[in-house]
Amino acid sequence: MQRFSYRENDSILCDDWPVEPLELLLAHPARIRIVHALRGDHTLTTTDLCAVLPDLSKASVYRHVEALVSVGILEVAEERRVRGAVERHYRLHPERAVVDAATAATATIDDHRRVFATAMAVLIAEFNAYLARDDADPANDLIGYRQHALWLNSDELESLITDMREVLIPRMSNQPTPERARYLVSPILFPASRQPASTYAQPKD
Repeated sequence: MQRFSYRENDSILCDDWPVEPLELLLAHPARIRIVHALRGDHTLTTTDLCAVLPDLSKASVYRHVEALVSVGILEVAEERRVRGAVERHYRLHPERAVVDAATAATATIDDHRRVFATAMAVLIAEFNAYLARDDADPANDLIGYRQHALWLNSDELESLITDMREVLIPRMSNQPTPERARYLVSPILFPASRQPASTYAQPKD
């Protein structure tokens, strides 16, 4: 994977060109947020995206949408003429915005560190944008950010991942409706720090 950095008001900076779709997507949290906004097989204009992501400047949204279109993650689904200007409606190609197992297997430690930092930036930005809304109601919206430390062997870990997938995947095909709100669900799973040997000591009779 190529190495990327970002500045809030600048284009991506990368070591080499051309840029692969996933590399461009993961280079900036704003691009991941745009992809999240377009999940659910619907279209949005840049004006719509600015309303969904009010903490981003209009220029930033336009720039990141253009970048995502350039690598095929987004496509122009429709063009309409509105008051003399062309209004473009964008659709997500979800299959181009997925890190598959083969790609993940080639990631270096530094790749994981950078992409994890980007993912955390997305969570912080989205949560702050939610809290800034006039209708934010954490109790009634059932928000959660709990953390749990679980002791799992390899079989138990695989079973847990399978169970989580069985819960989440069917709901990922839900379409937007007036009765539904868009929730950001972000499972994070990794081994915690190693425990001292005394942790596993058996109690004496």
